[in-house]
Amino acid sequence: MDDAEILQRIDELVDEEHKLLKKAEEEGLTDEERVRMKELETRLDQCWDLLRQQRARRHAHLNPDEAQPRDPRIVEHYLQ
Repeated sequence: MDDAEILQRIDELVDEEHKLLKKAEEEGLTDEERVRMKELETRLDQCWDLLRQQRARRHAHLNPDEAQPRDPRIVEHYLQ
């Protein structure tokens, strides 16, 4: 996945997250929607991490295509 594809995926995930946040404010979320919100947060963290990995590899003159999505347990514990 190249940078543009990752950024497009991030935009899609953010759009879905915003829709759920709006629904949460207006009427609340179902249990399934709360689970989905957590999944979105994790996927966003993974996408941002992958994008950073690719850019770092490119900057270091390494192959950015060798960057791999990290396990959710790892990216969820990064400090923002």
